[in-house]
Amino acid sequence: MASSDDNVLTEDLLHRPLPTAISTNDAQLHRSDWYAEMRKNHPVHYDDERERWDVFRYADVNEILRDHERFATMFGSDDEAKSMISQEPPEHGRLRNFASSWFTPRVLEGYRDRFAAIADDLIDDIEPGSVDIVPAFTHPYPVMVIAESLGLPVEDYEQFMEWSDASLRVPVRTEDEEEVTPEEQAEAKRAMAEYFSDLIEERAGDDGNDLITIAANNDDLTHGEKIAFCRGILIAGNVTTINLITNALWCFAEFDLFEPIRSGEIDRKRAIEEVLRYRSPAQSVRRVTTQPAEIGGQEIDEGEVVVAWNGSANYDPEVFEAPHEFRPERTPNRHIGFGTGIHVCLGAPLARIETDIALERLLDRFSVIEPDLSDLSAQPIPFGLKSLPCYLEA
Repeated sequence: MASSDDNVLTEDLLHRPLPTAISTNDAQLHRSDWYAEMRKNHPVHYDDERERWDVFRYADVNEILRDHERFATMFGSDDEAKSMISQEPPEHGRLRNFASSWFTPRVLEGYRDRFAAIADDLIDDIEPGSVDIVPAFTHPYPVMVIAESLGLPVEDYEQFMEWSDASLRVPVRTEDEEEVTPEEQAEAKRAMAEYFSDLIEERAGDDGNDLITIAANNDDLTHGEKIAFCRGILIAGNVTTINLITNALWCFAEFDLFEPIRSGEIDRKRAIEEVLRYRSPAQSVRRVTTQPAEIGGQEIDEGEVVVAWNGSANYDPEVFEAPHEFRPERTPNRHIGFGTGIHVCLGAPLARIETDIALERLLDRFSVIEPDLSDLSAQPIPFGLKSLPCYLEA
């Protein structure tokens, strides 16, 4: 079993590859088959190669995500330790609550026109015909939206994408995944920290409603915590939504749903919720045991890495009727695609409204959207597609 020293884990242990069972492209694309096998035969399983526990059933995953006292979000680096994502109460609330009022559906609806204008500008540059929708739209759009939200120049989105991609990517065992080097990752984090540090100092005392200005003028946060917040928002605020929009297009094409969604026969927002269940970008969440714990009848020692597979939980037949069917108006839909408990995704309302706007604008501007699903290449983390060639007609 893995061990830890005072619950501080090494980066090597934290950043282990994915399980061998889902290391190929085909297994990535059809990972629900592996989930079903593990839920049935190995619901709480120790992987000797990766030195961590994998948990698959909805009830157990839900328990882990809600029990922050036994299953904590601990990271190895000092920088990550400043982030609200890696803190527990009371620090977690202090680092999260100051911005939580901004991430509400009511506030975000006030930005709908601005976010829609960003989508329209990107779509204006897309010529009808054959196009890879990922680099043309689904990748840059969320980055531009989060730049707008932070008060950053939207035209610099390519730099923000580069930083985000380098910071997030970890070594994974796949057929063709290009790994970022530790030096490249460290440089991306350093560059972001320097960039945000300067902006935070510049905006101290300003009267603005962008997230950097809000953070800059919060006296309860240290300078390092403000930097960690801004960096976390930039990274987490775009990588999930990139894949959520792409996965929605993938699902709607596979199940022939573009026309009923366009006409309003199927509610677009409810269909997005089913995408979050069926092909959630966040397929797993990592925790560390702070004390000996029992989960699913299995005893786990203190200091163990536990991976809660919410992607598997979202297919649990104990919770979801016919889970392998994509039901765009599934009710109820108790998915945990954004997590649950105190660490539920702060930016979930933003991801939802971005995805809704993106689909609305694409369906409004193109009478035909035909993704080519014949040769898909999976992106492991967050789960999605590296590309999605589409045929478009205005």
